Amino acid sequence: MAMFLVIVRRSGPEWNASKPLEEQSGWDEHAAFMDALVDEGFIVLGGPLADEERVAHAIEAESEEAIRATLARDPWSGSHLVIDSITSWTIRLRA
Repeated sequence: MAMFLVIVRRSGPEWNASKPLEEQSGWDEHAAFMDALVDEGFIVLGGPLADEERVAHAIEAESEEAIRATLARDPWSGSHLVIDSITSWTIRLRA
């Protein structure tokens, strides 16, 4: 397994910038999907960046293709969220 830094942008056609995260359409389904990825160890940590438009995730996976395939199953994939970048990340410091 390798670690990747994944940046996702809240810019899909159904993202409504005037609403908070929890009031977006399909929130419950998206939240359940993301919680399951954390429970499985796929997402190690994640959260919004200061601009509140991008979200960063540390993801442990076999490959970029595996990440894209997994995130494509997110109910918000393409509608609310768009993958901005996936970068291989060498972790040298770990708690």
